[in-house]
Formats: sequence, C-alpha cells, structure tokens
Amino acid sequence: MFYSFKGFIPVMHPSSFVHPQAAVTGNVIIGKDVYVGPGAAIRGDWGGIIIEDGCNVQENCTIHMFPGITLTLREGAHIGHGAIIHGATIGRNVLVGMNTVIMDDVEIGDECIIGAMSFIPANTKIPARSLVVGNPAKIIKQVSDEMLAWKTKGTRLYQALPADCQEGLKACEPLPEVPAERPAQEALFSTWEKIKNG
Repeated sequence: MFYSFKGFIPVMHPSSFVHPQAAVTGNVIIGKDVYVGPGAAIRGDWGGIIIEDGCNVQENCTIHMFPGITLTLREGAHIGHGAIIHGATIGRNVLVGMNTVIMDDVEIGDECIIGAMSFIPANTKIPARSLVVGNPAKIIKQVSDEMLAWKTKGTRLYQALPADCQEGLKACEPLPEVPAERPAQEALFSTWEKIKNG
C-alpha cells in the first residue's frame, strides 16, 4: 500500500515491486529494479527516504528517521529480513544482515557487510569494505573480493525478483494436497559457509 502524507506522494520506478502487504508512506523515492517484501514499513513522514536502483528491503524491515533527516539506501543495498534502518546512509552494494539495527546519522561505507543481529549506534562511521558484527558492532576485518562477489550475486537475485513478481505473483487458494507433478525447487544460491568450505 502507498500513502500520501502532507502533500508528499511516494515515487516508484515502474520496474520496481512493492508487495501489497508492505506500507510506503509520504516522502519516499524508489529507483529501478527495487524489491520491497511483505511487512516492510517505509515511512517518509518526518523526513525523506531515497532507495536507489537495485536495492532490496526484505520482509518486516522498518525504514524511518529522526525528524528532518533524509535516509538513503545507495545502489544495490541489500537490507535483510527484519532489519531496522533509522536515519542512516547505507552505501553502495552493502549487505545489512537480518534483524540488524542501524541508528540515526550512521554512515555505512560502500561494499560493507554487516552481520545479522548487529547494533550500530548513532553517529557511527563505518569505512568502505568493512565486515562488521556484534552489539555494539565492531569491525572485525575487511571484506574480501570473494565475499563481495558472493554478496553481489545474491543481490542480483533480488534485482530480478521485481520482474518475476510482476509476471508471476498472484493471489490464490491453497491446494488441499500436494500434486503429483509439483515442480522441483531450483537451487539459485549457496550460503557463504558452503562457498567458503567448498
């Protein structure tokens, strides 16, 4: 659902997809090939939200800000399930892990990976290509070329998902039993641990 607020109407490129069970309010600009999952709340009431091309905001994420702030997700930012981004700037091709909380005036540099369930306090600056984990979050090492390639490949799946949803996502009634010719699920991607351990 899209909602106008105090004269601000959300803007979304036609190539993007916002699930009908997500809520996008007010001063929000969504670029090309963006995916927003069900349960996400993107609330541009007290400030602006810019979601650049190729980002994804997965299920149950919250994107909001302190009054007067513009929050930006730069190109290819990948926001994992349940994450909260509050008034931060997330750099290009960053992965924010599931259930992470990123507070006001945080700046995450390009190509960082933020581990699941991390907490990044207000006013923190994270340099580019940092691997960050913990509560409070700490930089534990630099993101390798191999890790970045893995992240980028995963984000490409989400960049293709808007077109797939526009073409093939339809409300339906469930089947009473599993059909004999149910298709096999294709394996599109592997976890980092499987990649790392061969």
